[in-house]
Amino acid sequence: MDILRLILSIIIPPLGVFLQVGLGGQFWLNVVLTILGYFPGLIHAVYIIFTR
Repeated sequence: MDILRLILSIIIPPLGVFLQVGLGGQFWLNVVLTILGYFPGLIHAVYIIFTR
């Protein structure tokens, strides 16, 4: 399942975080980071997926 989340995170970073943690603070932080720039959102999404 982590592979699927990782692939979805590469395409749309908030989607991978949503599948991992739901609609919590980490999801909204990732949305903001993705709006500010794709790569900060991607790095945050990969970090969330591998640490949880």
